[in-house]
Amino acid sequence: GAIALLGPAPGAPSCPHGPALLFVKTSQGKEEGRRFYACSACRDRKDCNFFQWEDEKVSETRLAAREEYNRNHQPSFTHRQNVDRYKNFVLLPLSKRRFCQECQQLLLPAEWEKHLDHQFLCDITTAQLKSPSQLLYPLENKKTNAQYLFADRSCQFLLNLLINLGFRRVLSVGTPRLHEMIQSKASQEEFSIRSLLLDIDFRYSQFYTEDEFCHYNMFNHHFFGGEAAREICRKFLYEENDERVIMVTDPPFGGLVEALASSFKKLMAMWKETEKEGHDNKEMPMFWIFPYFFESRILDFFPSFSMMDYQVDYDNHALYKHGKTGRRQSPVRIFTNLTPSMIVLPEEEGYRFCTVCQRYVSSGNQHCEICNACTSKDGRRWKHCILCKKCVKPSWFHCNNCNCCTLEKHSCEKTDVGCFVCGKAGHKRSACPSLS
Repeated sequence: GAIALLGPAPGAPSCPHGPALLFVKTSQGKEEGRRFYACSACRDRKDCNFFQWEDEKVSETRLAAREEYNRNHQPSFTHRQNVDRYKNFVLLPLSKRRFCQECQQLLLPAEWEKHLDHQFLCDITTAQLKSPSQLLYPLENKKTNAQYLFADRSCQFLLNLLINLGFRRVLSVGTPRLHEMIQSKASQEEFSIRSLLLDIDFRYSQFYTEDEFCHYNMFNHHFFGGEAAREICRKFLYEENDERVIMVTDPPFGGLVEALASSFKKLMAMWKETEKEGHDNKEMPMFWIFPYFFESRILDFFPSFSMMDYQVDYDNHALYKHGKTGRRQSPVRIFTNLTPSMIVLPEEEGYRFCTVCQRYVSSGNQHCEICNACTSKDGRRWKHCILCKKCVKPSWFHCNNCNCCTLEKHSCEKTDVGCFVCGKAGHKRSACPSLS
């Protein structure tokens, strides 16, 4: 069997990560299985073991125990308390500024004794406080947090692109390094861009005010700060003085695309609710940064999007680095609903403008006259297969048994498998009418 996401449900029970999502167990060709609730953010039960059948009757005792558990797993300080602590911290002389590496917390002198057995950093400078993503340990659970942080090259490229496109407000959803780059330049007179960070990592509340950071779960569109935080986001999206807004998001690559798309559509709807003239038939401009092999899934939910060839690289990821060749190149791309010709990619890094496709492409992405498009997805030059009627990876060959292109060493055991839920052909599991 397999598990399919049904999405957010009204009245869903909550875990420490907010309202749970509704799933269903399915079996090939059989009717829909039993529905259950599970944590929206953690797909590994070791990280959050919340589970409840949809039709399960939960006792009052268990409900009370769950509420107590959720309370005990909230941060030790509120956002407001962290803001006040930060104000006191920056007033301290350099010799008294300490950061506990074990607790990932700025320490005031009165708290030193509790952390005597812990490793801590001393003499925390103003520059370090303005770059919290370098002070904090990255959370590297691939399916929940996966804090792979933009390399300076990619971060600077994104910021320059936003400036050149005329955006003055950036809704940074899970992009702390872009946010801090904008924040660090905000004091410059000629710099007029503002950013609001939405992130599930509450540690950032130690460094940013409520107007700069909202504790947010992008898998269930949950603002942990409630209606007050939601209102901060709504006000930020209001385009007063013609300050154009764009959303930039860099979700964990192991996250469920369906859940992410649902949340992003709600943020887009929040932007439309600002009642700005001309919003009626438009989408909020957006950069969704994700691996290229998710292209078809993203386009299922956002048909107006297109994928750019720019390779996004990360500081703390072993593989996703710029400058590597072949299959070792970073697979991470920018998906956007902006006109592709507007996204100017740096020629000095090997990008060129295709006059036929009217967009910038990688130098290895050669235009195919038969497909009438620059077809490569991974930076290598792809080849056209007459029998498949499309371009394929250079390492693939046409197999007459499978009647398609595939790797030279493969097993010719292709079967006509239809939808995993109902067994019928012509649609994917996510679009199965049985799940409606």
